[in-house]
Amino acid sequence: MDSRLPTNKLDPGRGNNSGQKPDNSSKNAKKPGTPKMSFLNIIAIVILGFLLMSGIYAQLVSRSTNVTAISITSIAQDVQKGKVTSLDIQGDTIIAIYADKSTKTAQKEIDASVTESLSRLGVSPAVLASTTITVESPSGFWYWVGQLAPFLAPLLFLIIFIWIMTRQVRGAGMQAMTFGQSKARITMPNDTKQKVTFKDVAGAKEAKQELSEIVDFLKNPKKFIDIGAEIPKGVILMGAPGCGKTLLARAVAGEANVAFYSISGSEFVEMFVGVGASRVRDLFKTAKASAPSIVFVDEIDAVGRTRGSGMGGGNDEREQTLNQILVEMDGFEPNEKVIVMAATNRPDVLDPALLRPGRFDRRVVIDLPDRADREEILKIHAKKKQLAEDVNIKVVAERTPGFSGADLASLMNEAAILAARENRTKIGQFDLIRSIEKVMLGPERRSHVLSVKEKEITAYHEAGHAIVSSVLPNADPVHKISIISRGRAAGYTLKLPFEERRLQSRREFLDDIAVSLGGYVAERIIFGDMTTGASNDLQVATALARDMVTRYGMSEKIGPVALESAQGRVMFGMGVSDREYSEKVAAEIDGEVTRIMTEARALAEKTLGEHKKAFETVAKRLVETETIEREEYETLVAEQGIVLKKKEVISPEVGK
Repeated sequence: MDSRLPTNKLDPGRGNNSGQKPDNSSKNAKKPGTPKMSFLNIIAIVILGFLLMSGIYAQLVSRSTNVTAISITSIAQDVQKGKVTSLDIQGDTIIAIYADKSTKTAQKEIDASVTESLSRLGVSPAVLASTTITVESPSGFWYWVGQLAPFLAPLLFLIIFIWIMTRQVRGAGMQAMTFGQSKARITMPNDTKQKVTFKDVAGAKEAKQELSEIVDFLKNPKKFIDIGAEIPKGVILMGAPGCGKTLLARAVAGEANVAFYSISGSEFVEMFVGVGASRVRDLFKTAKASAPSIVFVDEIDAVGRTRGSGMGGGNDEREQTLNQILVEMDGFEPNEKVIVMAATNRPDVLDPALLRPGRFDRRVVIDLPDRADREEILKIHAKKKQLAEDVNIKVVAERTPGFSGADLASLMNEAAILAARENRTKIGQFDLIRSIEKVMLGPERRSHVLSVKEKEITAYHEAGHAIVSSVLPNADPVHKISIISRGRAAGYTLKLPFEERRLQSRREFLDDIAVSLGGYVAERIIFGDMTTGASNDLQVATALARDMVTRYGMSEKIGPVALESAQGRVMFGMGVSDREYSEKVAAEIDGEVTRIMTEARALAEKTLGEHKKAFETVAKRLVETETIEREEYETLVAEQGIVLKKKEVISPEVGK
């Protein structure tokens, strides 16, 4: 049975008129990491290294610039004249140190000693005896470095270059060899930091009870095998985004104390054909080797969509990956103790072969949490938060119908950020209330200053929503009105139901449409004109009216016929529905939608006309204070004769 789930009733009366698309640049941002060097970068580094080595070598072999090279004959003449005080012989080099502290060098004869060479050149023995002659044998590390550097430097450069190139080729080869391996993230049973159990998951009582059978099988498979029972090989978790599907899968592994292999469906599919199927084979092979274990595929609709849709051909990479998943799940034996779990928020697009008995035949639906579940979830997320004494978690849970577990986690985090920003050490109730609106609509935009005229139009617009909602018997009560910009909305009216609802009646839908048109009607009554601020209201109201006619059978003229499905195909960013009715029926549908909208507008006009004084009082108060809370609002309208009472439970009516 198709039903419309209640959510927070927010009328962003003057929102969604900027025409801007959300910024998706964060999705395309690259993750931080160490980039790989290109070939040109490697060549540049090697050349710089070679130049550096050449400079070092030049410094090692260089000598002082004060040394002058002369002939050995000149040195002999200077020695004879007494100008030279000492001679230092280093190999074939004669270093003469003069009386004026200058130094000159010359090359000695190879086959003769220094004294013989000087004697033949006319130096007397007496002068040689008075001259200090020192002979040094070249040795040591730097001497050999200087001698071998001209030969070793090019060789070392070549070795380094070959080593770098070989390393790059080896890395590319290893990457190619591991390209088909699974990229699953593994959580082992002894990993206490990442371990999650059912105690860490609030709400979802039916889902946890259903999954407890899987835990029991992984812990005690013998009692099932002995009686001939076969535990389902696959369990698929279905629910709205953020309702805790991944957390529940991890909790099953934590309760059973088994290995947990987690991978996203998009990580299987690559540009190269066959890689996804190879990764599937590797994943299941690894999981079987460490059985008992759980294989969790998140967002399985990325690879599990219905085959033969005509998109991507009949043999594309996604379909090959899906075929391999089907084969692997068929190949399981009852005693292999490997459970495959998957999660999706689009079960309607999955291939029927995945959902047949023997594969994902156990389906666990996870609903959005009710009030009691929301309170428990908030308590879990509040454990590590410093809460003030005035915090009432129950009130926060009552004001967040339609919130998922992820929304509630974000709510608590935003409250902590608000408190820290204002230099407070504890989170107060006011922070939690403000964070509810921040999660739903975005942060306040106090810098987005409205003109006096725009502020007045926005105030009457929101007051129109509030008065119609307070007067009509099947509309939800008003909890807050504000004309402070949040996100893309210039103002909003917060309406919350008295109690959780799983079904909504035709009368409730009609009153909701009238409330949505309250701002539109208010602008026409007061200013005699219309603005773009009602664009979002008109879209929501029109969509609801069309659903009443085509999905819920709430039109007497069309009758109890479902003409459109809940989900359609998407092509080029726009919805494409498979219409299975004639042009005549389409015209009748358009006529019924127009009739419903016209009657709702008339109802809103009648309501605001009968309570115009209360309507204007609320609008003027909004212009003064910008925000009206529930208590103040109820006092204002009660003074103007509007009786606020708890709504009676109205059963859904049949027909008009």
